[in-house]
Amino acid sequence: MPPSLATPTRLPPVTLVFGGARSGKSRYAERLVESAAPGGTYCATAEAGDSEMAERIAAHRARRGSFWHTVEARLALAPAIASEARSERPLLVDCLTLWLSNLLLAGKPVDEETAALCAALRLARGPVVLVANEVGMGLVPETPLGREFRDAAGRVNQKVAALADRVVFVAAGLPLVLKEG
Repeated sequence: MPPSLATPTRLPPVTLVFGGARSGKSRYAERLVESAAPGGTYCATAEAGDSEMAERIAAHRARRGSFWHTVEARLALAPAIASEARSERPLLVDCLTLWLSNLLLAGKPVDEETAALCAALRLARGPVVLVANEVGMGLVPETPLGREFRDAAGRVNQKVAALADRVVFVAAGLPLVLKEG
């Protein structure tokens, strides 16, 4: 787990936290930011398309509390990073995988949007922690759209991991640092 909240820690410019569904990655990423600053900005990419997703979003909001200022960036993630990342208020993006899903469903050019995301991360004025799902360790999706999504998610994760200063894989609530520095 991250250091005690009583002992502020320095976040690197870009941290990628990824893992499977319900692995504890969002909670881990939240604690990283909470241990580093007196407040954080939570950049939410989810859209409540059904009641189950609305419940998930509500649970995340309830868990966050007053420490967090929330902005929503369903599609425009690069501009949100450019405007919201600050040295005194780290930015948490949760999550890249939902953002990718939104891009695909909206017919947006994923490669161009990913390039814009990476450029925004390189120019961010403060630490950014990004959460993503690892979707390539399971079965091959049955449908062409499922395979396109899985492949695109893998490419996005690779590009962000390549430029990230720290990469952490979370499984069963346990962090494994894959890259540092």
